[in-house]
Amino acid sequence: MSVEQPLWRALSGYRLLAAGYALAVFAWAYDRLAHPLVGALYLGVLTVWTAATIPKVRSARRCTNGFLAVDITLGVVGILASVHVDAHGSIGPTLPTIWVAGPVLAFAIKGGWRWGAVAATVVGAANIVEQGAVTRPTLHNVLLVCVASIGIGYVTEVARASERTLAQALQIEAATRERERLARDIHDSVLQVLAMVQRRGTEIGGEAAELGRMAGEQEVALRSLVSQETAHVPAPSAPDAGGGARAARRSSGGAGREGGEEPAAECDLRALLSPYSGARVTFVGPGTPVPLPAATAQEVAAAVSAALDNVRQHAGGPDGEPPQAWILLEDEPDGVLVTVRDDGPGLPDGRLADAEAEGRMGVALSIRGRLRDLGGSAELISVPGQGTEVELRVPKQVRSRTE
Repeated sequence: MSVEQPLWRALSGYRLLAAGYALAVFAWAYDRLAHPLVGALYLGVLTVWTAATIPKVRSARRCTNGFLAVDITLGVVGILASVHVDAHGSIGPTLPTIWVAGPVLAFAIKGGWRWGAVAATVVGAANIVEQGAVTRPTLHNVLLVCVASIGIGYVTEVARASERTLAQALQIEAATRERERLARDIHDSVLQVLAMVQRRGTEIGGEAAELGRMAGEQEVALRSLVSQETAHVPAPSAPDAGGGARAARRSSGGAGREGGEEPAAECDLRALLSPYSGARVTFVGPGTPVPLPAATAQEVAAAVSAALDNVRQHAGGPDGEPPQAWILLEDEPDGVLVTVRDDGPGLPDGRLADAEAEGRMGVALSIRGRLRDLGGSAELISVPGQGTEVELRVPKQVRSRTE
């Protein structure tokens, strides 16, 4: 609903109440009027017009310029006709009384404070002509209507500008999240393949070395592009990570948006994490299922796989000994905690900043980005010489934004 919609609703109610008040005042002074039949005819037209035009004052689109012109003309006619109908001043106010403020407010809501000021000036001039002089009560009423219309018109303009700004911000946020998702998927697939081709080509030598060199150049260019696309997205400091989304998709049987199948309502997170267990990876989880929405569980598993890829690539010892890693799954009352720890050398000072400067935003995208989209968090703790620990926490009863 538009932010100005409540104003239109209030205006509709005001017009009906003001028409009823004008009829009550006229009936009270009917016997003292010089030409009551003329006044009764005018108020009859005014009442029918007010009731018939209720749909016109429900939105700015329906409140056309033609309607506004007829509406304010009807009010001005009633003011000027008061001189003939109430020649002895028995009523005091004009025939339409406070109803004339309705057209003025409609102008203000429709076109802003400038339109409201013009309409208030027209009504004020009609009141001065009806009185024949600028009296204190008349001036007071004119200024009151003018200030009210300008104020409401200004508020309406600010509300519309805020609504447009909010809509643009939401569009930018949606586009940013989509770019981040695409960059994450690219990192989890294309960049990892290029890096592998570069390493294997260098090891094999010959023509494969040239192929590896070209793959390395493409990897650098693609990383630069990805980092530029996501540079405006606040990314927490974290080390580089590999692309574990493929392993998560394989362990989940290819379900999800890329498999073309609708994921199940819930999924046991243990079933997605246990395949990572092996000679160098130990998985420890509870004895009971840890249910999560399927898409959420798949994203958590992909983040764990990215953390393991990071361990394999960067946590090896100086003698080339493969690192040992542990996955600990904890089912807490309000969320799920997954800890990935290794016995590697830890992260040297400045490693995170260097990785981001080189466009290596693997953890920022593949781990922190995923958990942030799930409403969770990812914390990284690294002590030189004592390994690295990544804590992934996701609340229960969440719905992945990537669904």
